[in-house]
Parts: sequence; structure tokens; C-alpha cells
Amino acid sequence: MQSLWDDPRRLKWMGGGYDQPGIHSISVDPRDLRRIAIAASVGGVWESTDDGESWTLGGKGMRAAYLPPEQAGEPEAQDPHRLVRCPAEPDEFWVQHHNGIFKSVDGIAGWREIFPPHEGGFGFAVAVHPRHGERAWFVPAVKDEFRYPKDGKLLVAMTEDGGKSFEYFHRGLPQDSAYDLIYRHGLVVDDEGDGLAMGSTTGGLWFSTDGGESWNGARARLPPIYALAMA
Repeated sequence: MQSLWDDPRRLKWMGGGYDQPGIHSISVDPRDLRRIAIAASVGGVWESTDDGESWTLGGKGMRAAYLPPEQAGEPEAQDPHRLVRCPAEPDEFWVQHHNGIFKSVDGIAGWREIFPPHEGGFGFAVAVHPRHGERAWFVPAVKDEFRYPKDGKLLVAMTEDGGKSFEYFHRGLPQDSAYDLIYRHGLVVDDEGDGLAMGSTTGGLWFSTDGGESWNGARARLPPIYALAMA
């Protein structure tokens, strides 16, 4: 992506949890393979419509709570932790941001902030239902210096109405002394939208076959799990 590297707006990118910014989410539009959306931490959300030859910076409506109020809306300063697109509704995106959750229904241009009732919406992972863009899953945690589940209780949050309301599921998940952080690519959903898998940075691995309402865990603890994929 030499064109993005050479874009003068990229010079405003900065490190967040790491010393350097990094691109972590790449989403190709299933209707047009030349149309690519990306997210960078800390560098905002971008889109190319010509296979990476040029880039448009999106992010209007996002808010960076870690900056002074007059700078909080700057698109280059946003820290999306993960960006996902609904395959069946390709203009619908979700972003798990450093300080909240954001939803778009018109590509990367305009975003609406979601206000879940649990810890202000901090987390890293988000998965969207493959056919229903209003349904998505998140794994809340406590920020900034802690980065583990509130009160040591691992939960999965799910919305079916675009973030107007949330349900919180914990059946089968550790509810005592759980320090499992689910990283950016550690939560995935299958092609039917019922099966989910989740892996943590402390080696926990769980599976759900009912849309996240209940979970079964692997017996053994594994090395830190940074990414999962459905086979």
C-alpha cells in the first residue's frame, strides 16, 4: 500500500498501546473486490475504491476521549481496535474503538456512537452476524491500565438492534478471577451466525453453538491466543 504510506495524512498516525501505529483490520467489499476498508490503531478508518491506488479517510462521528475535547473528533487520531463488515449488508460496519463502540450504515463515512451499559464499551474484539448487520458481539473489559474483565467475570455482550440494547452472556464462562482479555481477532462467528469461538491472551478457548448465549471451554489452557478463524 505504497499510496497509503505516502499519504501526508498518515504522518499524523501515532502509537497507542504500542509505540507505533498499526493496520489490523482489512475488509474487502464482496460486491466490488477493488473496494477495501481498513482500520489503523491509532490512525482511523480508511477506504480505497481503486484497489489501493488512492485512499479516503472516514470516521466522522467518532470520538477520541483520550484527546482534548477540541481534538477528539480528528479522524486521523481515532483508535479503532477492530473493524468488521456485515457480508450480506456490506455498507454496515461496526468498530470496537478504544473508548467505545461505533456503528455505520453508510460505509466508513459517518458513524454513530453506541453507549452500552457495561464499562463504557472498552474492548478489542467485535464480530458481526454474516446476514444481519444490526447483530454483533463484543467482549467488554476495564481500561486502561487494567485490561481484564470487570470484577474478574468474563462476559460476552450481544446486540440485535444496532446497539439500542444489549444482552450479556456468561453461562460457561469463568466468573471468578478471570483475567482473560479477548484481543482484536480473538472472537469469530461462523457463516450461519450461530457458532462462535473466542480465545484469550491468557490461553482460554471457548465455543458457542447458540449465538453466544452459552459457552463450552477447552479443558487445557493454551499459549496466548491472538487470532482465530473458522474452518
